[in-house]
Amino acid sequence: MYLTKEIKEEIFAKHGKDKNDSGSAEGQIALFTHRITHLTEHLKKNRKDFNTERSLVKLVGKRRDLLDYLKKKDIMRYRAIVKELGLRK
Repeated sequence: MYLTKEIKEEIFAKHGKDKNDSGSAEGQIALFTHRITHLTEHLKKNRKDFNTERSLVKLVGKRRDLLDYLKKKDIMRYRAIVKELGLRK
């Protein structure tokens, strides 16, 4: 499986307060970004997998909502996570 417990803990440790901080917006955005990159690679090989494509679009929307929330709440945290993850906006 591409997303093990250790990978999740590593993502949350890097982007959240600690490895158990799974509720912070930065941790969730980082986790969604990891999942989005995995699904994108899958769709490059399997371009007719429409269920995965739908899941990808939903994930991108969830990440966008979290980014909008973070931008409204604390612009400095928003800018830091966008720069760290290399997102376009």
